Amino acid sequence: MRMQTLEITRDEFIKASVEIVFETLLEQLGPLNEMPDGTSMNMKLEAWPGGRWYRDLGKGTGHFWGHVQVIKPPTLLEICGPLFMSYPAISHISYRVKAEDGGSRLKLCHQAMGLITTEHREGVAMGWEHELKVIREAAERKSK
Repeated sequence: MRMQTLEITRDEFIKASVEIVFETLLEQLGPLNEMPDGTSMNMKLEAWPGGRWYRDLGKGTGHFWGHVQVIKPPTLLEICGPLFMSYPAISHISYRVKAEDGGSRLKLCHQAMGLITTEHREGVAMGWEHELKVIREAAERKSK
């Protein structure tokens, strides 16, 4: 296997304030994070610089996904770490929230390098699209 790179950028217009979008982002990365079938991912996010983002499977088991590199509520969250990749790889994710007429724009950029598998290279875009859709729907429900 050879060294690979990955870059996914997406943005989503959300009919909610910057504050509501950021709050919803933190919830969705943490306790409300679910797989597309609705199964809980059991994710934990310690929302401070150096805080961990990990999957808690109970009884001292789980999967480390990353550390909070930058957090500037309500406009910026950056996380670096292996994410869902259990092999030599490193990722950087940035979420930027900016006010826009009628709501907010959430921009996601996921950059990675390492021995990235074909499965992850092909499936990661679908995962991020699902996550942004869930965040949009939840934030818009809150803002009504």
